[in-house]
Amino acid sequence: MVAERVVVAMSGGVDSSVAAALLHEQGYDVIGMTMKLWDGPETAETGHKTCCTLDDVSDARRVAAQLGIPFYVANFKAQFASHVMDYFTNAYRQGYTPNPCVQCNRYLKFTHLLHRARQLGARWVATGHYASVDRGEDGRYYLRRGRDANKDQSYFLFDMTQEQLHRTLLPLGQYDKKEVRAMASRWQLNVAAKAESQEICFIPDGDYRTFLRARLAPEEAQPGQMVNAAGAVVGAHQGLPFYTVGQRRGLGVAAGHPLYVTQVQPEQNRLVVGPRQEAMSETCTVERLNWLCPPPAQAIQTTVQIRYRHSPVAATVEPLDGNRARLVLREPQFAVTPGQAAVFYDGETVIGGGWICREAVSDG
Repeated sequence: MVAERVVVAMSGGVDSSVAAALLHEQGYDVIGMTMKLWDGPETAETGHKTCCTLDDVSDARRVAAQLGIPFYVANFKAQFASHVMDYFTNAYRQGYTPNPCVQCNRYLKFTHLLHRARQLGARWVATGHYASVDRGEDGRYYLRRGRDANKDQSYFLFDMTQEQLHRTLLPLGQYDKKEVRAMASRWQLNVAAKAESQEICFIPDGDYRTFLRARLAPEEAQPGQMVNAAGAVVGAHQGLPFYTVGQRRGLGVAAGHPLYVTQVQPEQNRLVVGPRQEAMSETCTVERLNWLCPPPAQAIQTTVQIRYRHSPVAATVEPLDGNRARLVLREPQFAVTPGQAAVFYDGETVIGGGWICREAVSDG
């Protein structure tokens, strides 16, 4: 019997390395592939835990050699620039807070890498995400949360298509991080104790404002008024792309209580700030929906996660026209941020999700 071929996206970290090792142990014909996404530093700077350096590529290559599997580096820099870096800049340009990891997963790992895998005769693409893919009784493919609640990454995968899920293996979904590191140690992989990447990969120092300044025209980041909910001017902002809903630090306004960004209004070049309670929301509109379950015709009860580290909250999803929905949260939530993903769950199962809209603002 011929083993089924799978291409594993190997970042040089412990998770993707163990994913490759597990599949190799299970009898798959494994090919390791590192995606070259941008011209990053040769080594990770001290204190910056990122990926995509030449050191990371070398780590992935050494793991592949230890496992005795073929290894390739694929140049996806143009695709990454278009689908992720340009998207990131354009989102801030338009007053949204982007989520580049969701974009990278859908368009890089599970579109361009999947296409490359099929050119190599592979049926599957695999990654080191902490989540799993199951086929439901209705024949559709669903995402399940990873067993390790602290590492669950199903949120970042909600935008995948049925065809992508059908071709995806996520071997770490049933393990926790300690077990993954223990397996890496048992197999004597050189990355067993390697620190995790935590920053946006193409902004290794975490300073996204400097990244944006190099890509925005001066008129796209003009200073403007900072106002309260009543419209009274309380200060000045330094350019809307440098702020996000829920932000407290760096506002430069003295007040008798903490102030938070409550709205970003690009049409007026205006930043609205207020006390924490004014940054609470119980409704929002979600657009560009991606349903893993059959799209509901009427309102459904679910739980929703409005950002990666957010504790899910009960909500009603009310379908609207134009592939949109109204989200009514059972309890008001802090910093429901336009541009972030709202992901719908039924228990441990992702049933869909979409992108939080910015509500229309009058000129008054």
